[in-house]
Amino acid sequence: MKRWTSFLLHLAMIVILTSFGSYTLDRKEVRQVPDFLRVDSELTSKLPQITEHYFDQPVVTPPFLGSSYNGFKDALAFKESQGRYDVVNTLGYLGKYQFGLSTLNLMGVYNADKFLRNPALQEVMFDTNIARNKWILRRDIKRFKGKRINGVEITESGILAAAHLAGAGNVKKYLRSYGKDDVADAYGSSISYYMKKFAGYDISAIQKKRNPRV
Repeated sequence: MKRWTSFLLHLAMIVILTSFGSYTLDRKEVRQVPDFLRVDSELTSKLPQITEHYFDQPVVTPPFLGSSYNGFKDALAFKESQGRYDVVNTLGYLGKYQFGLSTLNLMGVYNADKFLRNPALQEVMFDTNIARNKWILRRDIKRFKGKRINGVEITESGILAAAHLAGAGNVKKYLRSYGKDDVADAYGSSISYYMKKFAGYDISAIQKKRNPRV
């Protein structure tokens, strides 16, 4: 009888431990980009349909421009749109750097058609957005630059690339949670991935600006 009772107690303990085995308190949560960063579907339907979605296009390797600011821009543009100015993706993000309409409006651009057809404006818009995010994230850049999160060294270019993906506010949450509060877009790219992929570029050419407009 004692052996049978002991066997049942051991069996119960195994069942209890197994039920908790697949969970951890330190697991990193990857969330989707929040709704306020998405493009409104009604506005998207009004955009000019001048190209097919860029994922349907053949992959072309971009030129390597090193770790300069131009290298940073080219690498990020290739990830976003394969470097094409005329792209509108399936969520309604626009151009070479895949800006949302709300971001464009925030910095003084209101005509999506003209934006798509104006490469010079797209380049200026990217520089302006980098300057804006540098200002918003200036304290976090100073605090976290050179530290390692999830095995990845945190750099200014990695922080700003991630802000381009998911917004400066979400990057703040990622850094201040030391990587636990991650965010991914609809295509699966996450803050942590951008932190690693775009680390180590020299973007000192762009100075931080508060509320810049093109």
